[in-house]
Amino acid sequence: MKILISQPLPANQAHYTALHEKFGAELTFRPFYLIEPLASKEFRAQRINLPDYTAIVFSSRHAIDAYFKMCEEMRFKVPETMKYFCSTEIIAMYLQKHIVYRKRKIFFGNGTPASIVAQIGPKHKGEKFLITTSGNSSPEAMTKLFDGAGLDYTVGRFIKPVSQNLHDVNLHDFDLVVLYNINDLRSLHENFPDFEQGNLKFIAYGNGIAKALEAEGYTIAVKGPTPEVTSAAKAIELFLSK
Repeated sequence: MKILISQPLPANQAHYTALHEKFGAELTFRPFYLIEPLASKEFRAQRINLPDYTAIVFSSRHAIDAYFKMCEEMRFKVPETMKYFCSTEIIAMYLQKHIVYRKRKIFFGNGTPASIVAQIGPKHKGEKFLITTSGNSSPEAMTKLFDGAGLDYTVGRFIKPVSQNLHDVNLHDFDLVVLYNINDLRSLHENFPDFEQGNLKFIAYGNGIAKALEAEGYTIAVKGPTPEVTSAAKAIELFLSK
């Protein structure tokens, strides 16, 4: 059984090694796309003036790196008074790469847009917020809550997905392909415009990619996450067991 996983080789490979040992599965890791920061010219086209904002919202580590890179390129020194609102504690801790964490005003939620708005509350309602986003991810879930709370905000794009060249890959050499993100599907189409599923099986690990695959008429062998399918490795194990 040959399996293509549309992500880079993980640091911890224990679960995948176990799959190889138990089922004899041959696992190939190949990212279908990468996240890259916008060029300063692309960012300027949004007409966002970085010094105008007193608070910033981060939902990914890529956005954090891109924001500080853009600040450096635009010669904007981020003030110590800047307030940071992050979707999770892990993302908040990543700020240490760029700032002295203990000296800054940093808040984090539990992974949902509602938890970020809850952290803002009435105490920080007077701030001017910059919500960071990627090129094709919809900020609607966040902006609806910001609108409902009467917050002053702007959505700023700092990163973009870039499809990788997969022309050396023959998808039908594999029995199973694991996709995580709608950008994986976009890259698949860009690299293989005449692609037909045939006997190839898909695992969709993510609600967005599952909906996108089904909308285009593809058959999905296993979906996750679910209470039973708690990881992509678990999804593969479930598929192989059946």
